[in-house]
Amino acid sequence: MDYRILPVTEALLPKLKDLEALCFSVPWTLAMFEEELSSPHAAYFAAENPEGALLGYAGLQFVMDEGYVTNVAVHPAARRKGVGSALLRALLAFCGEKGLSFLSLEVRESNGAARSLYQSFGFQAVGLRKNYYARPREDALLMTKFMDDLSCQR
Repeated sequence: MDYRILPVTEALLPKLKDLEALCFSVPWTLAMFEEELSSPHAAYFAAENPEGALLGYAGLQFVMDEGYVTNVAVHPAARRKGVGSALLRALLAFCGEKGLSFLSLEVRESNGAARSLYQSFGFQAVGLRKNYYARPREDALLMTKFMDDLSCQR
């Protein structure tokens, strides 16, 4: 699959909102994306095909030397084709540039594909957030990648 990774701009926000609605049961609003994009403590990357279709996006918030993934979304038709891996590489490269010590995220316990992807990049399960997700109600596995672990940055 042919795609490129680029920083998210305001022009991409309507596409992010549409993909968000396709991927999540409680999607972010356009205003939430606008707020994130205007923050000096957030970074978002998109994957687009040559025709400009959005295949996925990923974002994080950071403070001091800590990073927190907000969302990773890949269009269902683009899953298992390297898009999620490319987006994670972009997030991890950003973490390296900013000198972050770790990157954490939450993932549904039932989302085995996402958990496997994160584990392949060196994320480790470090906790559980009870009833974190709604629609359906489900626990979240808290996963963290410590940036001094360079063995899994692929």
